[in-house]
Amino acid sequence: MGFPLPPFLFCILILSPFFLVAQSQSIGNVTPGASHTASDINSTWLVSPSGDFAFGFQHPNEDKDLFLLSIWYAKIPEKTIVWYANRDNLAPRGSKVELTADRGLVLTAQNGSELWKTESLNGTAGSGFMNDTGNLVLQGSNRNINVWESFNDPRDTLLPLQIMERGRTLSSRLSESNFSKGRFQLQFLQDGNLVLNSINLPTDYMNENYYQTNTNGLQLVFGQSGDLYVLSENNTKFNLTSDQGSSSGQLYFRATMDFDGLFTVYSHPKDSFSNWTALRYFPENMCLPVFNQSSGVCGYNSYCSLENNRPVCKCPTGYSLLDPNDPNGSCKPDFIQGCKEDELSPTKDLYEIEVLNSIEWPYSDYVQLKPFSEEECKQSCLEDCMCAVAISRIDNGVFGCWKKKLPLSNGRVQNRQNLKALIKVRKDNSSLPGQPFLNPEIRKRNENDTLILVLLSVFAFLTLILLGALWVGFSIYQKKLKINQRVDRVNVDSNLRYFSYEELIKATDGFKDELGRGAFGVVYKGAININMGSTFLVGVKKLTTGLVQEGEKEFRNEVNVIGRTHHKNLVRLLGFCEEGPQRLLVYEYMSNGTLASFLFGDSKPAWNQRIQITFGIARGLLYLHDECSTQIIHCDIKPQNILLDDYNNARISDFGLAKLLQMNQSQTNTAIRGTKGYVAGEWFRNMPITAKVDVYSFGILLLEIICCRRSVDMEAFNEEQAILTDWAYDCYREGTLYALVENDEEALNDKKNLERLVMVALWCIQEDPYLRPTMRKVTLMLEGVVEVLVPPCPSPYTTTAPWRD
Repeated sequence: MGFPLPPFLFCILILSPFFLVAQSQSIGNVTPGASHTASDINSTWLVSPSGDFAFGFQHPNEDKDLFLLSIWYAKIPEKTIVWYANRDNLAPRGSKVELTADRGLVLTAQNGSELWKTESLNGTAGSGFMNDTGNLVLQGSNRNINVWESFNDPRDTLLPLQIMERGRTLSSRLSESNFSKGRFQLQFLQDGNLVLNSINLPTDYMNENYYQTNTNGLQLVFGQSGDLYVLSENNTKFNLTSDQGSSSGQLYFRATMDFDGLFTVYSHPKDSFSNWTALRYFPENMCLPVFNQSSGVCGYNSYCSLENNRPVCKCPTGYSLLDPNDPNGSCKPDFIQGCKEDELSPTKDLYEIEVLNSIEWPYSDYVQLKPFSEEECKQSCLEDCMCAVAISRIDNGVFGCWKKKLPLSNGRVQNRQNLKALIKVRKDNSSLPGQPFLNPEIRKRNENDTLILVLLSVFAFLTLILLGALWVGFSIYQKKLKINQRVDRVNVDSNLRYFSYEELIKATDGFKDELGRGAFGVVYKGAININMGSTFLVGVKKLTTGLVQEGEKEFRNEVNVIGRTHHKNLVRLLGFCEEGPQRLLVYEYMSNGTLASFLFGDSKPAWNQRIQITFGIARGLLYLHDECSTQIIHCDIKPQNILLDDYNNARISDFGLAKLLQMNQSQTNTAIRGTKGYVAGEWFRNMPITAKVDVYSFGILLLEIICCRRSVDMEAFNEEQAILTDWAYDCYREGTLYALVENDEEALNDKKNLERLVMVALWCIQEDPYLRPTMRKVTLMLEGVVEVLVPPCPSPYTTTAPWRD
């Protein structure tokens, strides 16, 4: 049994590594002769004056004996790497980087072999430093000339204030953790066209472009506020993104050529534990481009599926990854197939057909049969020893069959009716991964081995049953003795804390201070004790009792999903309690209360503040719908469920709780979830419930934010103003939007933004859900990236939408 350390000694042990690191860092200049060694104790050599960026050694993967000489964001937990030197030649432990006058930075291994050095050194280096933009600079001896900059030698990332000249290239990594040169690149060509293309490794042979701007630009400029544009000779801009509406003092930005082929613009709140948020992708659907002389976005024999706007590569039935560590790589058949092997088999009925709907491989055809039904196509492929896959689809109104040989390339999910991929898979034991074709004698011997394995499996199963019985008995014994220990039944990756009911009674002083209540339960103010006697405030939501049986079964799964959501515009779940009938959730405390109390008070909040709150809510909903690991439809967006933090940033609450509420517990008389005045019409018409119900509620909320009044006000001075949605559309149609923001000078002086916000709201509240945009489209319209078209009257149905989501 160990003994507790004295507090002062514990602090020394904890902080000593940081003292060592601090001693090795340099905020100022380093001069020729200065060096830094790769080790775990002192990873950082140079830091920028603000502390935002650091330069030194990082581990690129799980091998702790290999290092990457790199620049990274130093203040956020994941330490995102934005530039690296030795991408194809990792440095062993003990390697050294040194600043020399004649060669610049030189990286050598312990045995003296050179791993990397600065190229194109324009003079003699007199000093080196890291600046606040993330640019590593080597200056000449007179310090008036920069002889080398990392900004002029980019890898896969651009940073704000970085300019990319003609002829420059960003090359992707090979994978998320492999920093070697990857298959995709962004090029700013000499003719001023910005293009994305793939290369056929290990050569630099380029396939045709899968994205291009068709510009005649001079520079690609990444602005300080996250705006990205191509600047032409006459100073006109071709905007790729807009200003993100937030200064660099609030957010970090980066634009990265990702390993999966997407050029992505990201943002991250400073000093925050949230994740990077993708603001814009190029292209929007990475699965669509066709690469004529390569495998495509994914490896050979795989197919691409778009999930959360990113390409995900999958192997078809009967195939598995050639390299399990490369999820975007090629797939191999898990069986032996070939004309000679089929002839040697004593069985003639060797294969069966697995059907994949809406999957296509556009190349590798060796014969086309037309007209040919699906059944005929299956049979033809089964009887053809060269056929690996057959595609059955309608072409010009007639069913056809395209038989394909391996390897398959450019596979993708393609939303097309009557499109089916017919995968030929072997039936017998030779379909096991890695097992060669078996002759009859070997097969008989393996059948004996199989019998032994079955007996061993039965023995193992009985052993597990016995162990399970012992565990149940032990658990009952624990319960009787009231041992205050509990197995956390939420996945460890959610980082949630389990609270006992007794702890939460104490934390809330017996549920004394009520903060609010709604359909999901009542929220109480509480204080949780943390280390060394200090406390922090929390909001404890006591969920409505009487959840349906399925809700009780799903509670842990739902809490796990909620716990994995991390976004600056969501209220963060810290922990939970599940004890008997009690279900409680513990959230971070929001000091400025609800948006309802903020909007509907005696005085109107500032117009710009309301706009920023709108953007925050939209980005939070976009994350829930498209960017978190499991899509979450909120179902109850309203001002009472939007909370404000210390800086009046919008934080969405109660997301993920809709599944836990019984149908008869909603605030309406029908079996719907939500609140009157914010509920979309499809709830009443027995239509499918999709994320568009949240878009409708957001539109109502947006009008309330614009006007600082509730959506239904039966005490309004004029009867036509009682229903906000009707009044807003009348004002828009008649050109009297000033009536919506009467006496609001800031809003009246910002007519362009006012009109755009009202138009976006009118699109969101369309009765026909097909006409409503997605939250991604809403966010782009709010930010001015996408033009907002003239909205129709929200109530009548129309037949076509002006965009494709």
